[in-house]
Amino acid sequence: MERQNGFAVLEYLYRDAGNWKTHGAVLLRGKVRDNGVAIRSCLEQGELFVPEQVLLPALHQQHWRDHEDGPNDLDHAFHEFVGLRDAREEDLASLSPCGSLVQLVSLFVAAQGRWDVRCSRYVE
Repeated sequence: MERQNGFAVLEYLYRDAGNWKTHGAVLLRGKVRDNGVAIRSCLEQGELFVPEQVLLPALHQQHWRDHEDGPNDLDHAFHEFVGLRDAREEDLASLSPCGSLVQLVSLFVAAQGRWDVRCSRYVE
């Protein structure tokens, strides 16, 4: 089983100012261990981050498709961290690994206290 080789899923979401939500997930090489706690400690207000700043895909395009909408004044750069969990078989079948969990945690640590909305191409 690939799961024993160590894959994790980071779940996050984009919620516009109108409270419309779009969920996302990325598959990462590495084991969960205490990395979820480490990530959460780096977040703005305990849950917010700018995905482009930690090299994760922003969910705006998917959000606009899902809600049959386009860019508007409800949009912003911040996404919400939902959690980090061990990958399941269906995750391994449907998601491609997008990097290392250790590297991602180091990007979150580097951004801690310095989240910059200008990193997002979706903010003017």
